[in-house]
Amino acid sequence: MSRPVGRVLTLLELLQSGGTRTVAELAERLGVDGRTVRRYVDQLIDLDVPVESVRGRYGGYRLAPGTALPPLMFGDDEALAVLLGLIAGRRAGLTPGGTAGETAAAKIRRVLPARIARRLDAVLDSLALTGEPGAFPAPDSEVLLTLADAVRHRRPVTLRYTDCKGARGDRTLHPYGIVAHAGRWYVTGEDPDIDQDRTLRLDRITSARPLPGSSFEVPDGFDPADRVLTGFATAAYRYEVTLRIRGTVEQVRARLPVSVAILEECAGEDENDHEDEGEGEGEGDGEGTVRRESWVRAELRAERLDWLPPLLASLDRPFVIERPDELRVLVAEFAERLASFARRPA
Repeated sequence: MSRPVGRVLTLLELLQSGGTRTVAELAERLGVDGRTVRRYVDQLIDLDVPVESVRGRYGGYRLAPGTALPPLMFGDDEALAVLLGLIAGRRAGLTPGGTAGETAAAKIRRVLPARIARRLDAVLDSLALTGEPGAFPAPDSEVLLTLADAVRHRRPVTLRYTDCKGARGDRTLHPYGIVAHAGRWYVTGEDPDIDQDRTLRLDRITSARPLPGSSFEVPDGFDPADRVLTGFATAAYRYEVTLRIRGTVEQVRARLPVSVAILEECAGEDENDHEDEGEGEGEGDGEGTVRRESWVRAELRAERLDWLPPLLASLDRPFVIERPDELRVLVAEFAERLASFARRPA
């Protein structure tokens, strides 16, 4: 590569790093005079790279939005970061549908210097990622972009949606936010036709179209991620489970995350609470009175109950099952199995 061409590419890389670069700064970095910098800028413009001039005391040159993406210049660390991000995003289900992620990675790898390509291959060969690639369907790129624009500008959208039973239909939504969780994408907001909150999976949306001429307001303090996670805990499953667990919300939350249960502090004491009081269960006030630990009420819903007994055992804290009765039976049977395992001779 000739020195002038190399300097033009270096100029492009400097401009892509962001901000406005003065002529003096660019001349120093390229080892040329100001007139040559201006000539290099003209060459970039001839190649349809959108370089614009900024006048004034702090003026110079910067890249402007263009009709096409100009050639991107990456340093070694930047190229590695982009490729690893594409790979991890695809494995985690966080890249849009189609082959865009794969083709973008292939384009970058084709132009990597051999030394960097070998280092990247070493990273990939030694890297283990949990979860199966493509475990969940990715959202359509156009749907994702349309919804993101509607969230930003608070515009209602009409959606073509397929529900969990396979029924298709059109829905209107006031989208408050988009959430990526555990390999899936969700949009959460309000359905104005029924005046209820809705959380929808993006991979079940086949089309999205903004409705012009109207807007909506997002409730104060609204947290899209919290709404989605709380929705998991309150979904309409077969069993409604209510527990009282002795401890703090933080202690219980370590085993029952937001996506599993709704927690609130409660009194939780009755005449039987003192029967299982053991050493260290409370704190003395110096006059022989024991100050009781707080209780937490946990409410959750589940399609099956078999996973709850081992989870409650892992809490290692006193608890009371308020409902359902089936859970009491399962916990008792689980406790008997554990006891029988512990009594087995070595």
